[in-house]
Amino acid sequence: MSHTFYNKMWVEAQQNLSLLLQQEMPDVPPKPEKDRMVVAQQLGTSYVKYLQIFRNLELSYDQIIHPQKRRLVRLVLDCVMGRILELKEELVELEISEFQYFDDILQDLKMGPESLEVPIPKYFIKEKMKVLKDRERILSQILERTGAKDTETVKPLKPMSIDEAIRVIQVSERARQGRLRAKFMKEIHLEEKRERMAKLQGAKTLDPDLAAQRIQKVWRGYIQRKRTKQQREEEMIFLGMVPPAHFNTESMAQMIARKTEALRSELQEQHEADYQHALVQIKDTIRETEGLDMKETLQDQIRQWFIECRHATGKFPDFPDEEDGGSKVIFAQKTPEEVAAELAAKEEAKEKKKKEKGKKEKGKKKAKKGKEKSKGKKGKGKEEEEEPGWKMNPSQFLPDISTTHHTYEAVWQNRDESWNLHQTHDSELIKEDKRKEVEEEIRIQVDELMRQELQNLKLSVDRDKSKKKKGKKGGKKKKKGKKSGKRKKKKEKDLTPDRTIDSLYEELVTEGLLIKPKPVKMSDFIAEYSYLGTTLRQADIEPMPSLSDVKQLLVLYGVLPIGCQSVHEKAPAVKAILLAGPAGVGKKMLVNAICNETGANLFNLSPANIAGKYPGKSGLQMMLHMVLKVARQLQPSVIWIDDAEKTFYKKVPKTEKQLDPKRLKKDLPKFLKSIKEEDRIVIVGTSQRPFDAEVKPLCKIYKKIILVPRPDYAARLLLWKQLISQRADSAMSLNFSALAKITDGFTPGHMMQAVDTVLNERRIRQLSRKPLEASEFLGSLSRQEPVYKEEEEAFKSWYSKTPLGKKRSKAMSGAEEETGKDKGKKKSAKKGKKK
Repeated sequence: MSHTFYNKMWVEAQQNLSLLLQQEMPDVPPKPEKDRMVVAQQLGTSYVKYLQIFRNLELSYDQIIHPQKRRLVRLVLDCVMGRILELKEELVELEISEFQYFDDILQDLKMGPESLEVPIPKYFIKEKMKVLKDRERILSQILERTGAKDTETVKPLKPMSIDEAIRVIQVSERARQGRLRAKFMKEIHLEEKRERMAKLQGAKTLDPDLAAQRIQKVWRGYIQRKRTKQQREEEMIFLGMVPPAHFNTESMAQMIARKTEALRSELQEQHEADYQHALVQIKDTIRETEGLDMKETLQDQIRQWFIECRHATGKFPDFPDEEDGGSKVIFAQKTPEEVAAELAAKEEAKEKKKKEKGKKEKGKKKAKKGKEKSKGKKGKGKEEEEEPGWKMNPSQFLPDISTTHHTYEAVWQNRDESWNLHQTHDSELIKEDKRKEVEEEIRIQVDELMRQELQNLKLSVDRDKSKKKKGKKGGKKKKKGKKSGKRKKKKEKDLTPDRTIDSLYEELVTEGLLIKPKPVKMSDFIAEYSYLGTTLRQADIEPMPSLSDVKQLLVLYGVLPIGCQSVHEKAPAVKAILLAGPAGVGKKMLVNAICNETGANLFNLSPANIAGKYPGKSGLQMMLHMVLKVARQLQPSVIWIDDAEKTFYKKVPKTEKQLDPKRLKKDLPKFLKSIKEEDRIVIVGTSQRPFDAEVKPLCKIYKKIILVPRPDYAARLLLWKQLISQRADSAMSLNFSALAKITDGFTPGHMMQAVDTVLNERRIRQLSRKPLEASEFLGSLSRQEPVYKEEEEAFKSWYSKTPLGKKRSKAMSGAEEETGKDKGKKKSAKKGKKK
């Protein structure tokens, strides 16, 4: 793609953004909406539109090579990302469910389900690739040095001597010869048997013409079946029901596109380096060429202000402090009389404050009593004034989106770039910014000189010495002392003050608390969209979420907030997430994918992993302190707790009492509180049996609970196609629909195990002679235990006991009661009419 294509994509995204800003920031604030369905429709439409803008901005930021444009696109991209998270939080509160379905909205907007997929910005990894590579190298070195197990390394094969190798070859060769000899003997035996039978029954000779007809019949049947099969495959490919041959192989166009993307990333780095060099060079030239003129004009203007104030007020004015703005206050489009009046008003206000301090202390008791009485009255008045209905919560990102959009309109919308074919930096924009910086630096220097000059003028003309500044300085020192006292209270005790982060990192790796995530991404998590969500909810049936919905939730709650610092600081806070579901649905895979998509460190605090490590209460505190210190220093970080229900067991099994699984129960809430809002740290728990734990303490830790279900028919069909096509391209004529129906209740883990056992190397080599059949997978599947409906119902009933599940069930029961009342009213009205 060319530069103009990505520029047009950016312009289109900004145009759509301006339309959304007009809807979300109207001149007249909208009235509260009473109908929840209308509100859900509005929020859902805004959410889908923001997703499209987010996708276009992410692609344009990744491919635009103009350094100044990329900075503005990055600001808009982060703000839109944060706004999507805010809208998601609003939808969760409104519908009292973590899962929302936008089938009707997609139909109205003429979009496909793929438009709901939340993209993950590539700059999360691309901009810190060097740091991640260095960290991975250090981690592998520590693992090699300490002898710890690396999950990715292949197990080394045992060395074999020459004699042992010869013996293995001889055994296999003798076995091969034995199999061939047995085959020949069998053929000889059958031939002799046929001859004996022919002698007993009498040999029958066949007419040559009849024999030729039989041969032709068999051959023509074979040819026709082969031709029919080929025509059927071509028809299915034409209809789009089956992918064409070599579908997964990379085409020439894809290879060219990948090469151009690599070239564009190199150009981005080169243009960025040129831009940084130009920033320094242009600033130096402005300081050399225009610095003296700026200094002289500024001094003349300040001297003129001295003289005008002297003529207007009869004395020289006080020069504003640097904290108040210095000479900026003088040139804020005000006359000398106005400036002098403002300074005099400030002095009078300070004197009044000193006098009123005593009066305020006396009247505090009376004021408190009056406030207590007036609070009740004011509260009643507000309740009466506020209209019932739903109101949008104030956004942290809409003002930033508006300012960045105004910047785009002022700078880039109508800018002529016909000269900039190679999309290098614009020197005129740099000059404008750097001229302001140089003016500010020179202004600070001139202020110091003019402050001294004004003091000399006062000494020589007015003989007026003021000691106000000394008093001010003393007050400032006191304030600083107060602030420092507050900071000391907030500081936590450092249990490892003498140790470096590198030593703590190495210790956590050797103890197995800091592990290497498996190389998987969110795109490897195969899922399909649920097409019946809205229809089922309209029929008052709560649908089971699809794996695609779970995937999008993990991107929104786990990837986007910890991937960007500016989004994390303002977006709704998500400190802990619980993934609950049967074994094999992909919970651990999702945890590893979060780490790989954001470049986060993975800490393993599972009960089985910390058993026997750092014994005692002090040892546990030291372990948690080390984990938090390293995680905070090397942000972002993911703290994974597998078998999260064991920490909050109702009753510990006898076999697990020695492991002490409830070791973290008391310290985990304190650990969660110690994670500050600015820390990009998230705790992710995974659980196969959450109903074995106490609900209240578990839900206090994990505010976001996501139920990961078994795959439905559409997801199973897609899983079978993907898993088999990765191993064998020629097996696309397989009856995948039958496999998807048979494997109802089986998880992706079961399917992967079946594919691994059936499609081994030997079977893949035989595919050209012996086509793959669906029945071959039945043997492996029969040895595995599926997820039965009873287990699925157990997960549903447990989720209904969580805080959000309780709210949802109450809302559903309330809606049913309302519909029952409405029906009763209609019946009574009909009876009245008949009478």
